[in-house]
Amino acid sequence: MATYELTLNGRRQTVTVDPATPLLWVLRDELKMTGTKYGCGIGACGACTVHVSGVGTRSCVVPISLIADRPIVTIEAIDQDSVGRAVQDAWVSHDVVQCGYCQSGQIMSAVALLKSNRTPTDKNIEESMGGNICRCGTYVRIREAIKMAAQQLA
Repeated sequence: MATYELTLNGRRQTVTVDPATPLLWVLRDELKMTGTKYGCGIGACGACTVHVSGVGTRSCVVPISLIADRPIVTIEAIDQDSVGRAVQDAWVSHDVVQCGYCQSGQIMSAVALLKSNRTPTDKNIEESMGGNICRCGTYVRIREAIKMAAQQLA
């Protein structure tokens, strides 16, 4: 066991866990941030995506020991950011959500994309979002919502 000081959604948090514990389980089990979802456990589906130092990160495959003192943002705080708010508003406008399970990861990936590229092409969107799986198949609406958010941010 080891003790870690984390900056989570702008607030300092302390956890004592095994250093090999994936960030996902620290977030969900220790810090009660249950908006981040478990999907596959191998970083392939994107449901567990959070931002670590502003980068979209699959939290199911990153041990807490590698996070160090880098800031973490989860879906619970994404609306505190103008890009996050624009993405969430576009998601609602385009009625993206069906079952909703993948949506926190989809939104976190979309925000990471728009923070690095405010004018993404369809190809940029496909490349950036390609690792996020939606069993309901709302990919067209996701792409349109990202385009709408980009326009709102321009």
